[in-house]
Amino acid sequence: MLNDFIRRGCFRLCVGAAFLAGAGMLSAWAETPGQVVIKNFMFSPMALTVKAGSTVTWKNLDGEPHTVVNDAGMFRSAALDQNDTYQYRFDKPGVYNVFCGIHPNMKETITVQ
Repeated sequence: MLNDFIRRGCFRLCVGAAFLAGAGMLSAWAETPGQVVIKNFMFSPMALTVKAGSTVTWKNLDGEPHTVVNDAGMFRSAALDQNDTYQYRFDKPGVYNVFCGIHPNMKETITVQ
């Protein structure tokens, strides 16, 4: 009985540690300037500010494909499978509305200064 209790506790601890390690890698990637993660049918961050001339990179971590589309038609990625990336260089200041063409409820705003 005590062995089962210890075994379950160790299992929970290992699973929790693995989850936190994975979350740490995800947040570290998303916190890099100009990086956007697509995960759980969301862009993260949902609002990003960069300087003119910056390149933004989107990385899809979902098992489902997503696209990166500007509502003004300036750019549109192909479907991004899991771990695929897309980059766009923002040369002009302004506010750019971005959404997923496959899942239009996924939205974000890129502000270029």
